[in-house]
Amino acid sequence: MNGIDGVVDALDAAAGTTCLVGAGGKKTTLYALAGRLDPAVLTATVRIPIFDREVAGVRVTEDPVAALAEPANEGAEDAFPLGLVPERERDDRYRGYDPTVVDEIGAAHDGPVLVKADGARTRLFKAPNEREPQVPASADRVVPVASVGAVGEPLTAETVHRPERVAAITDAAVGDEITPELVGRVLADELGGLKDVPQDATAIPLVNAVDDAHDEATAREIARAVHERADVSRVVLARMIEGEIVDVID
Repeated sequence: MNGIDGVVDALDAAAGTTCLVGAGGKKTTLYALAGRLDPAVLTATVRIPIFDREVAGVRVTEDPVAALAEPANEGAEDAFPLGLVPERERDDRYRGYDPTVVDEIGAAHDGPVLVKADGARTRLFKAPNEREPQVPASADRVVPVASVGAVGEPLTAETVHRPERVAAITDAAVGDEITPELVGRVLADELGGLKDVPQDATAIPLVNAVDDAHDEATAREIARAVHERADVSRVVLARMIEGEIVDVID
């Protein structure tokens, strides 16, 4: 499944609304998808770093549905992928829309919509709190992400966003070594990677940063733990920094 179509096919993201949650590769995956899909819209329900270089253009607007109907800027070769955000909150990030607004974007846009629906403060692994994730009700699929690089590290805030939440889900203790089993349990848990997935949406866990044979063996252990606990059709192993799919574990 490597190559231009591999990422889209593995994540079944060619149409509808795809939301990325978790940690360790959400933005990289969104940008890889945006570059392979036409006409893709890239947006967020949470804060997102400035991503202008990853798309053909960004429109900062409180009325994204109206913005979708506007023609591309004069002289622009491509209108898509198009970024839609409501506000530039700081020099380094945009604010996200309310999930109901993203529902409206999905209904109005005749093409794929890609959504950053969770934050992780650049950590490799996470579990959500009571306000997370911010998944729109109309999402067609949710992709919970974790980096294989978290395995072997201690369950602390240096590697994990909200380590106490991970500990609560898995009966581990903060400071314990992160194992493939622990990562798989969180990805498969309805208080973890599967939290607030809409009833009619498909969940496709993604294990990222599979850079070598050792990482691949670890990622396969994670995938096995996911499949033992959750009714998901597949777990995707990827090297998203290269835009590559390593394997799809059915």
